[in-house]
Amino acid sequence: MGGPHGGPFLLFHVLCFLLTLSEVGSQNSKACALRCPPKSSCVNGNACRCDPGFISSSGEIFTDPLESCDDINECGPPSPVYCGSSADCQNTEGGYHCTCSPGYEPTSGVTIFRNESENTCQDVDECSSGKHQCDNSTVCVNIVGSYTCHCRQGWVPKPGFRDKQMTTICEEIAFPAWTAPPGIKSRSLSAFFERVQKMSRDFNPAMAKTSMQNLIESVDDLLKNSGDLELLDQSSKHVTVTHLLSGLERILRTLAKAISKGSFTYCSVDGTELSLVVQEQGKGNVTVGQSHARMLLDWAVAAAAGESGPSVVGILSSRNMEKLLANASLELDLEKLKETYESPVRGAKVMLLSAVSSVFLSNTDTEKLDSNVSFAFTLHKQPELKPRQELICAFWKKDSNGNGFWATSGCWKMGSGNGSITCQCSHLSSFAILMAHYDVEDPKLALITKVGLALSLVCLLLCILTFLLVRPIQGSRTTVHLHLCICLFVGSAIFLAGIENEGGEVGTRCRLVAVLLHYCFLAAFCWMSLEGVELYFLVVRVFQGQGLRKLWLCLIGYGVPLIIVGISAGAYSKGYGREKFCWLNFEGGFLWSFVGPVTFIVLGNAIIFVITVWKLTQKFSEINPDIKKLKKVRVLTITAIAQLFVLGCTWVFGLLLFDPESWVLSYIFSILNCLQGFFLFVLYCLLNKKVREEYRKWACMVAGNRYSEFATTTSGSGSSHNQTQALRPSESGM
Repeated sequence: MGGPHGGPFLLFHVLCFLLTLSEVGSQNSKACALRCPPKSSCVNGNACRCDPGFISSSGEIFTDPLESCDDINECGPPSPVYCGSSADCQNTEGGYHCTCSPGYEPTSGVTIFRNESENTCQDVDECSSGKHQCDNSTVCVNIVGSYTCHCRQGWVPKPGFRDKQMTTICEEIAFPAWTAPPGIKSRSLSAFFERVQKMSRDFNPAMAKTSMQNLIESVDDLLKNSGDLELLDQSSKHVTVTHLLSGLERILRTLAKAISKGSFTYCSVDGTELSLVVQEQGKGNVTVGQSHARMLLDWAVAAAAGESGPSVVGILSSRNMEKLLANASLELDLEKLKETYESPVRGAKVMLLSAVSSVFLSNTDTEKLDSNVSFAFTLHKQPELKPRQELICAFWKKDSNGNGFWATSGCWKMGSGNGSITCQCSHLSSFAILMAHYDVEDPKLALITKVGLALSLVCLLLCILTFLLVRPIQGSRTTVHLHLCICLFVGSAIFLAGIENEGGEVGTRCRLVAVLLHYCFLAAFCWMSLEGVELYFLVVRVFQGQGLRKLWLCLIGYGVPLIIVGISAGAYSKGYGREKFCWLNFEGGFLWSFVGPVTFIVLGNAIIFVITVWKLTQKFSEINPDIKKLKKVRVLTITAIAQLFVLGCTWVFGLLLFDPESWVLSYIFSILNCLQGFFLFVLYCLLNKKVREEYRKWACMVAGNRYSEFATTTSGSGSSHNQTQALRPSESGM
């Protein structure tokens, strides 16, 4: 084997082996190139590997010929790449790089880098470098990485634009247009709005605070020296005050936007207080106000929807509005009060106890707030609360006609003490504290009054018909009884129909009802006094005359009350009518125009009856008294005294009925009033023998029965009646 041919033979075998390996490698490379996808390379005859920066769904190495290699997003999560602050990662195919965020530039000049250590990004001040596009009506304000365009002080965004945007366009704040309310004619009001127009023409946003002060002083002058404004009717006054309150809120809100951020307070010479705060929108609470009222609310409530500028919160408190708000109506939550008192509530009357405070915010949609607003009002009057009186939190509400009234819905009292009261409201308007006084209707008393008066009217009507139709009892005393019942009937009917003043305002109807009641009840007492005069002629004068003639009876019975009412109405016409009842006013002692004559009549009759009883006692003690005649006179005297007692007692309690605290007295009056007509019917009709006989006769005639026996009886009675008439007509009454 080791011959000379061994070396060449070995070399031949090596070459053959290398050629074999080369052929195999060529075959393997040709197979990988055919089946490995783009962005990958062959690992062996069965596997491929994705290039750096790419990956397949199976991983870096895969065997499935249908796989593909996709770019890896090194900047997406989860990513270990961190370019540093103010820089952003930018993904590239198969890799990534870092660049500075918009609004930042690298100080090194290298715009592309790979990691945080190479980051040299710093903020660019677009406003100082001129790289902004703010409108000339705005001011460029640099922010980290960018800039915003702010309206200049005294300017606001134009409609359709928002403040602090790159596209913001602004316009200068103008004094809002404000003219007099239509339909209200007043020189004082016209002069005021002329001053307002001059303020509008001379307005300069830089002098917004001065303009607010001048406006408040002008309003104070208008209310203090109102002139012919006080001559307006109640409705016109309420339209005026509604117009003033809404206009002030609107103008103060606008002018407040022209002042710099912070707070501003002002107190006029007449005590009107203005407090406002201008602040960037934010969270937390803010307290605004001075001595008249303070308000606590959330800043989120103050901001207007879609507004990006500073928010305004303000409160204007004035005591001078009270003149225009006199006699304003109050809308109570009647259902809630009914649940509280378990009976209907009506006739609410109010007294203004605090300054009227108007609230104005940037947010004008304040009918339903996201959070409640709290108020603390100082009371400038310290009321002594009586039954059916309470302090309430109320606001001034505008109706569809431009008028206004007090309302309580959405506001409630939280507490009171130390001369102040705390309220919460779910909406905003012009607020004040009122003392409400209303009547809680007693259903039982109302039923007794209505049924009692109806029964009394029926009985009085029967008395009137009896006195007119029953001839055997005709005489001067019957004339007195007839007119007494007529006066009571008319008075009771008017009382039942019109005593309550439903509207609360003393108008012509209420005054007329009060005048008629005054006259009718005075006339009733005058006719009752003539009862005593007739008794005087019958007993004291010892039948020396026939008493007063019918003409004189009518002149006294109807003329005297007419004179009293005429003098009273001429001297003080406002004395007729009250807020709750159409009766005499208690103020200024006007009630004595009724109480005085009634007291005089009652005392006079009492004296006459005492003298009558004394004379009767003397007559009974005589040697040969006319017993029959004296017994009749005694009956007449007892009847007159009973009549005086019933009517007198009824009106002693009746005068106190109009006191809202007199619940017991109201029940007594209603019951006595019910018995008044019934008692007179029993006293003068049912207890009178002749009247009873006439009633029987009428009953039998209606039944169709013959009345021979009764006719015989009445024949004898008629003879007796004629004899009585011959002696004295006035004795035939009973």
